[in-house]
Amino acid sequence: MSLNIKSKESADSCDCLALGEVMLRFDPGVQRINKANNFDVHVGGGEYNVVQGLSSCFGLNTTILTSLVDNEVGQLIASMIASSGVDRRWINWQKFDGIGQQARNGTYFMERGFGVRGANAVMDRGHSAISKLQVNDIDWQNIFQQIQPRWFHVGGVMAGLSEQSPDVVEAAMLAAKAVGAIVSYDLNYRHSLWANRGGKEAAAVIDSRLIKHADVLFGVNNLKQNIQSLDVDVFSQALLETKQRYPNLKSIVTTMRIVKDASQNLWSGVCLHDGVISAGSHQHDLAIFDRVGGGDAFAAGYIYGMLQGLSAQQSIDMAIAHGALVMSTAGDNSSASLKEVLSLAAGGDASAKR
Repeated sequence: MSLNIKSKESADSCDCLALGEVMLRFDPGVQRINKANNFDVHVGGGEYNVVQGLSSCFGLNTTILTSLVDNEVGQLIASMIASSGVDRRWINWQKFDGIGQQARNGTYFMERGFGVRGANAVMDRGHSAISKLQVNDIDWQNIFQQIQPRWFHVGGVMAGLSEQSPDVVEAAMLAAKAVGAIVSYDLNYRHSLWANRGGKEAAAVIDSRLIKHADVLFGVNNLKQNIQSLDVDVFSQALLETKQRYPNLKSIVTTMRIVKDASQNLWSGVCLHDGVISAGSHQHDLAIFDRVGGGDAFAAGYIYGMLQGLSAQQSIDMAIAHGALVMSTAGDNSSASLKEVLSLAAGGDASAKR
């Protein structure tokens, strides 16, 4: 049941390909959205954040499959993708109709929480270009034959964009399997995407359909409520139950997070790989600067470990460290270095490096 990861054929071969929406994030900094005069601009997206971290922090060759409207905003997003080192050649460009009536580029506003005030997002992603994508708009077999990724990543955010998005995700997963890529799926649930379409129950039906095509699953949705501590046994039981339901999965990986308040989380992780539970070597009482993207960075750390041939224990430790570091900086994306991740994964502290 071990992951049969393709060897790297050349220096420029694709280590990881992701399918998902890439949006502009407007960040008011320490202000609240409704009181802000200025916003910093980032790019982000559940699936994109994973390949961004793999490229920027871990130095792997990555690619994003997405769709953007061809106007100045779309070009800004594309240039920010390129600056992170992610290959943007496979963007599906849609013609701009002048007002965004047919399709538009998604945006969102995100304010950081502090203490008892939780983080808050205002989504503005309706009718985005990628949410309009139909299965027949892309020759999936041809693209995957050309890219030949070693790993393909997608998840519940992409699957939740529209009624036809699950079909798009499924077509991509099957094309990835056909070229021998490892397929990972993240259970990421966004209430804003499902609020008018059946909520968590409807999302779970779609997830169940798509997980059957995956090798690796990030997240579990069967945890007990009101968990107050990082109890490895509780999280491990959820992994074992998930494995029983989806025997096709070779790895099931989840963060262990207890939200004390918006500024302080208990943080670690655990995985079930080849029938063996590996819990994080370190648990962190973690100070949070910006929690968005922490779970995606966690996934990137684990994928990196697997692609590098590390053990499940080493990979989960990399995941925990990378996720923690990303939540120490602004924006969805990773600005961590591999040296920092390796140090924290080995138990390093936050003392000044001089």
